[in-house]
Amino acid sequence: MRIIKLDAIDSTNSYLRRLINEEDVDDFTIVMANKQTHGRGQMGNTWDSDKGENLMFSVFKDLTMHDVEFPFYISMAISLAIYKAFKVLNIPDLYIKWPNDILSADKKICGILIENVIKNKLNSTIIGIGVNVNQTEFKNLPKASSLKQITGVHYNLDEVLQLIMKYTKEYSLLLQQEKYDFVKNEYENNLFRKNKPSTFKDAEGVLFSGFVKGVTKYGKLQVIVEDEIVKKFDLKEITLLY
Repeated sequence: MRIIKLDAIDSTNSYLRRLINEEDVDDFTIVMANKQTHGRGQMGNTWDSDKGENLMFSVFKDLTMHDVEFPFYISMAISLAIYKAFKVLNIPDLYIKWPNDILSADKKICGILIENVIKNKLNSTIIGIGVNVNQTEFKNLPKASSLKQITGVHYNLDEVLQLIMKYTKEYSLLLQQEKYDFVKNEYENNLFRKNKPSTFKDAEGVLFSGFVKGVTKYGKLQVIVEDEIVKKFDLKEITLLY
């Protein structure tokens, strides 16, 4: 497993994308940085992190050896891999917040940004992962936390990385073996606020109540609203408030 360690870079996802345009990149190649100047999250959000305190890395996953018909299964598999790694580290009260944030005690400890590379078909994917590990202060981010802040333990970054990669490979193999139902069921079983009364905000800013039911194979969130009607929402169409 090739690991490229950088002191500072604009974005590990962007660096890895440039790299695969310049050369053949081995499966599970990792680019990690002590500091990202333009770290990116879902929907154009930024990912800010104290230098050297957290894990910021991107993984190249070759998909030429098997077809992934529905790309959201990649997101589910990676979310589960990180969830499982945190379980092994005894991080308490873990959930996956749709589509792929990892929460502990209702606080965000990990974000994932997946950028697929399409060459006639889904050819490969770049998986950007940001884990709050040893940082203990998050200014103006009341919903953020870290492994250390939650447990009081100071973690070795390389050991956390190796654990995440162990399960990333395991769940990638499940997709290769086409065990899609297993992955989807496990993902849904660990969804934040599943089957609990929750408040949502739609794209127009209107608040409404409902229950998280699950997800579709396309990655839409299924929400039970009034009169037991199940509605499906894309990422830009709904926000789960908590």
